[in-house]
Amino acid sequence: MAAFWQQRGRRQENGGLGSVIDGLGSVFDVLLANARLVLGVSGAAVLAIATLAVKRLIDRATSPRDEGDPKAEQKSLEESWQDLALIKTTPKPPKKQRREDLSEPLLSPAQPLVPGEAPNPRDCSAPLGDPQVKPSPLRCLTLQEKLLSHSSQLAVPEIQASLVPQLARSICTQLQNFLRSKFPELPFGRLFLSGALLDGLEVLAADHIHLMLPVVLDTGLWSLISGEDTVVRNPQYWMIKRIDLGYFPRGCSPWDRFIVGRYLSSSVINETLHKLLVASINWPAIGGLLGCAIHPVVASRELKLEVKHDQVELSITLFPVVEMEDKVLLSVPPEGLVENLWLESFYRAEVSRVKELDAGDSGARQLCLRILKGVCRSQPSLHKLGGSPVTHVILHLSDTASDWAEESLADRFQQVLEELVASLEKGVLPSYFNPKINLFSGLLEEEIDEMGFVLYRAISEPEVLLK
Repeated sequence: MAAFWQQRGRRQENGGLGSVIDGLGSVFDVLLANARLVLGVSGAAVLAIATLAVKRLIDRATSPRDEGDPKAEQKSLEESWQDLALIKTTPKPPKKQRREDLSEPLLSPAQPLVPGEAPNPRDCSAPLGDPQVKPSPLRCLTLQEKLLSHSSQLAVPEIQASLVPQLARSICTQLQNFLRSKFPELPFGRLFLSGALLDGLEVLAADHIHLMLPVVLDTGLWSLISGEDTVVRNPQYWMIKRIDLGYFPRGCSPWDRFIVGRYLSSSVINETLHKLLVASINWPAIGGLLGCAIHPVVASRELKLEVKHDQVELSITLFPVVEMEDKVLLSVPPEGLVENLWLESFYRAEVSRVKELDAGDSGARQLCLRILKGVCRSQPSLHKLGGSPVTHVILHLSDTASDWAEESLADRFQQVLEELVASLEKGVLPSYFNPKINLFSGLLEEEIDEMGFVLYRAISEPEVLLK
């Protein structure tokens, strides 16, 4: 009893610390008494452990030290660190889960790894109930497989493939009727459609089509002169000359009104038709009848119509065409002062020859051509390469490379790239049907350099063109 009063007296001497401690003890007792009701069983256990540790710290701090024991201070410090460690390692009660935490995946706690011990594969297994997805091994596709996979992505959407020709034929019929009523004296032939969509060589989107307007000439009154024999010195162009004016003077041919210097002028015919398309035809009425909006392109040198439908947007280009002496001549004069030139077109012969070769050996020329056209369409720097040049390179290679089976598609594709680069380096690509014609003659030097650079890089890694 004396010891007790002596200890209490020491606490009072310390500024009333004993009363404070007694008050804290009462608080702890109240908390522990009500912890189970407030926090539950697990929460009460956690609070009891923490309270015990704090009480031990307070009791040790207020108990008298044995001045004769030099290890007493060190021992009390060690016990204090142990009590603090007890508080830190006390498990925390689970916090209330937030709404955003529900979307986060739950991770199983990782087991501590003993130094020098290899990890146990079973320790890394997924929690029970979760499906175990085995990662599939990475497979490197060959160029052949990538080309075949890429070709399946080039198909024109079915709605466009069916709607565009139907819409273009309807416009063709309306235009044919108007021409016959406006120019009954001019022997225009029957309008017909042309283009890669109709030949099965269109890729990605059916957004353009050609409308061919035959200009029927009397072969006894007209003859052809090669552009190579004119001032332009270009064998790709031709002039249509009016002959026998002494026996058949002007007016004998209905096309004499389009003559400039005894030559049938492609520019005059285009200007006449351009005025007709822009100012004479009631396109809003025709568009309303066909369920679309039709607008002629006023600022273009070409004869163009822009068609907007709910499901497609289409560009139609009208080409007056003359067929004489087994040649197909388009009314596409070059820029400049010469206005009587007609451009020779090889499109019909190109498509016919490619299909004929494929039919003879079950080849993949058309498949290779479609892939290359898709590449040129997706690469802005290669846009001007996606027409006749690629087709003529394939035709040239068909004379030297006999294996065009689908299994050799990758080899032929690589070879076409190499031939294109070699031709661009020289700036010359001879036409397959007329070696005197250079298909690169209309390209600028900067355009040739840019295309050559892109294709040269693709030779070592052709897959970059398929992205």
